[in-house]
Amino acid sequence: MTKFIEVDALQEVKSSKDIQALTFVLFGATGDLAKRKLFPALYNLFLAEKLPNSFSVIGLGRREWSHEFFHSKIEESLRTYARKDVQEDSLQDFLNHFQYSPLDVTDKSAYKRLQTHIEDREIELNIPGNRLFYLAVDPNLVEVITENLHASGLNQTSGWRRLVVEKPFGTDLKSAQQLNKKLSEAFDEMEIYRIDHYLGKPMVQNLASLVFANPALASLLDLKQIANVQITASETVGVETRAAYYDNAGAIRDMVQNHLLQLVMMTALHLPENITAEEIGNKKIEVIESLKPIEKEDAHKHVIRGQYRAGEVLDTPVIGYLDEPGVPENSMNDTYFAARLHIDNPVWGEIPFYIRTGKRLDQKSTRIVFEFKKQKRALIPAEELVPNLLTLEINPSEGISLKLNIKEPSSERFKPTCINFKTNTDDQSDAYELLLFDAMLGNATFFAHWDEVELSWKWIQPLLEAFENNLLPLHTYPAGSTGPEAADELLKSNNFKWW
Repeated sequence: MTKFIEVDALQEVKSSKDIQALTFVLFGATGDLAKRKLFPALYNLFLAEKLPNSFSVIGLGRREWSHEFFHSKIEESLRTYARKDVQEDSLQDFLNHFQYSPLDVTDKSAYKRLQTHIEDREIELNIPGNRLFYLAVDPNLVEVITENLHASGLNQTSGWRRLVVEKPFGTDLKSAQQLNKKLSEAFDEMEIYRIDHYLGKPMVQNLASLVFANPALASLLDLKQIANVQITASETVGVETRAAYYDNAGAIRDMVQNHLLQLVMMTALHLPENITAEEIGNKKIEVIESLKPIEKEDAHKHVIRGQYRAGEVLDTPVIGYLDEPGVPENSMNDTYFAARLHIDNPVWGEIPFYIRTGKRLDQKSTRIVFEFKKQKRALIPAEELVPNLLTLEINPSEGISLKLNIKEPSSERFKPTCINFKTNTDDQSDAYELLLFDAMLGNATFFAHWDEVELSWKWIQPLLEAFENNLLPLHTYPAGSTGPEAADELLKSNNFKWW
């Protein structure tokens, strides 16, 4: 089990500059993730004085770039995507920490040259061998890079070493286990940081402690009063330029196995016995272990899959999935997934969890909704009341809302009314800022442990087999809608509806 830092201690160190000097080795430095997320995140940490005084970033890619051209691309990234305005007086100081080195990741001999580059830089900047390897690369390259890091000795250092890996962590249970075996040959589990940016969202990170900070919520979230829990991650965008990847992954691999199941784990531990980070990690594993399996023969009873067709999104006409560039004309790939889950433990009992995700839906939103049971009152007909709802908004805005039934003045009728609290996100840290900082700090709380990944794939595997064996129909839905009608029926069978 990974060693976790206690939350109280973490909050203290987040306000200090006490992070050890390190070398940040970035594979995929010329890619989209580095441009849109990693460079801006590092810059925002730099402005917030959350980086050590001595640090080196070695950017790696196939292109033959000079250090100066690399700096120009970083600057372009900051001016386009950084959360904070570029500070002209300190920009060059930030850029001086970056160097570029062309690298063919399949060339074993190239790693020796890279090792010399890193060691020379460490001597120059007095960095004591602490190395963070970040793999912002195509998933097919993760194993070869890890093997070559190990074979070259780059992962053998006098300081600490850590490996940050982006999803997907395999494409099914077998491939995930194979990938983990390769990673484990070069790094210990406590040195592997599987990044899921949903775990970097401030609202998600606050789920574990929200109840402790707000006793009113502790009373409100009485599990005996909760009728169901709904987790939604909807997108308005289509497949865009990702058809080569997405048509082989689908919503189930792209969103469900990682993001949605992580949100299920984080939501279901909202009442931990204590809030040490180790307890958070242990309880997440307990939750996913308790997730009731769905056998492939029964998948049609609990799972809905869909694919978007032409429609209108935000008043703009869009094409269907089968007409997207790079998508085969007969593709049976899922762009929508919904399921009914049960956590088979004494805490959650018979409370169903409903999860859904999809592309080309009517709105972009990630949220968790707790629906409360209706109370029978002789003087108030039940049909006049809507269920009370507690909604936690995660993305694109963050906030909490509570839906209540309020009696209208001069009337006997009740009207549903929302009490809203919205977080000011103007100066809020981005998910990658929080996660990069934690990785440099050595705090693995909000990264996916291998046990969580493996158990998630074990739960997903029968559903993948149901897809492959045509045991689940592929429903279509118009772009700009809330998804297939069959997904509504999934909840109607329990007298619920999507919120």
